[in-house]
Order: sequence, then structure tokens, then C-alpha cells
Amino acid sequence: MDLILLFKAFIQGLVEGATEFLPISSTGHLIIVGDLLSFNDDKAKVFDIVIQLAAILAVCWEYRRKLVDTVTHITRQTKAQNFLLNLIIAFLPAAIIGLMFHDKIKEFLFAPITVAIALILGGVAILLIEKMTLKGKTVSIDAITQKQAWQIGFAQATALIPGVSRSGATILGGMLFGLNRQIATEFSFLLAIPIMFAATGYDLLKNWKLLSADDLGMFAVGFVTAFLSALVAIKFLLRFVASHNFKIFAWYRIALGLIVIWYFQ
Repeated sequence: MDLILLFKAFIQGLVEGATEFLPISSTGHLIIVGDLLSFNDDKAKVFDIVIQLAAILAVCWEYRRKLVDTVTHITRQTKAQNFLLNLIIAFLPAAIIGLMFHDKIKEFLFAPITVAIALILGGVAILLIEKMTLKGKTVSIDAITQKQAWQIGFAQATALIPGVSRSGATILGGMLFGLNRQIATEFSFLLAIPIMFAATGYDLLKNWKLLSADDLGMFAVGFVTAFLSALVAIKFLLRFVASHNFKIFAWYRIALGLIVIWYFQ
């Protein structure tokens, strides 16, 4: 068994889980770290898809009560029906745009310098949004309107550009469109479930021939690491947003982007 390969799998799993739900772009980090580790061939790209699935399952586990309650009452409870409808509405913009431009995005935008630019611009955007006096009047997941769901969905679509950050786009988008910080964060987590299941499922179908039983150990290490680190990151961010803004993540993005440009130029 190749211990170096297992170590790379562990590092990438840790990066995915730690960054997927923070507003710093997990895809961007995977691209950068993958280049640094020389772990960026076609099989590595499939590996990245699999560990993203682990991060989604971490969200499902964290919000299992909400999900079970929704499924249980979907036929007779308006609250459950509205929640599911809002997820579908917010899911659609990124799903449609992503399906239309998936191959072009993968071909032209998945590169360290592109990621670096998106990290910097996203950091500046966070700083500008945090300067606004936002009044988050929506203080419950079940109070989110269909209009807000559409708005957050289009915000999420911007994260098709690697380096933007899906969680950052949806959390800050939610705040701009009337959700308080806590609810925007929770809705971002829940919205990750359909969009990431769709994205990983699509990529796995396209690349399933690259999967091999010989790589089971590598995939297992990455999957477990990503799942556990994602659980920690989710719990951390929920506690963090209760009493902090996102400026620290903005400065981190800008600093990392500048370092990446310097390193890869």
C-alpha cells in the first residue's frame, strides 16, 4: 500500500471537510493543495468528488432531525412543504447553469491563478457586505420566502466559479436578502444537500470508469477524514456566527489569494 498516496488522501480529505462549509472555497483549496501535492490527475479529480460526498453526508447527519421531520410530514404539513419547495427553488439556478456550462467551467476555470483571483475578489466582497447595516428580519428557516429562496439560489450560482465559495455566496446572499446570520448559515448548510448530491452524482456518472478496487484504501481514508472534519467545521461555524462576523475569513481569502498568485506566477 502506497503510504505517500494515503497521506495525500488524508490531507485532501482534511482540506475538503475543513473548508466545504466555511466561506473560503473548498474547491479552490482542493485545486491549490492538489497542485502542491502533485495530486491532480484524473483519478485525483474523481477522489475529490467522492470526498465531497462525505462532506454532504456530514450535513445530513448534523441536520438529520430536520430532514426526517420534513420527510415524515411532507404530505400533511405546510411548513415541511414550504421548506422543501424553498430548497428546490434555491437549487435550480446553480443546477441549470452548472449543467449548461459544466465542461467549460472545468476546462477553463479550474486553475490556481483563477482560484486566487476569485478568493481575493470574494474577500473584498465580504468586507464590503460586512460594512453594511443589514437587518436580518427572517429569524427562522421556516419563515424564508420563495422570493428569498430564488435570490439565494442565484447567489449560489456564482459559486460555480472555483474560488468563490458556495457557502460564502449563500450565507452572505442570505444576509443581503433579509435572513439573519444564523439562519442564513443554516439554510446554506441545508441547501448544500441537493446541490452537492446533484454535482457529485453527475461527476461520478461521467467518471465512474476511473474508479478501481485498488484505490479503495485511498478513497476510504479521504472519505472518513472529510466526513469527520466536516462535522467539526459545521459545529464550529454555527458557534462562530453567534457572536462574530466574517471579516477574518475575508482577510484570510485575500492573503491566500496573494500568496497563490506569487507562488504560481
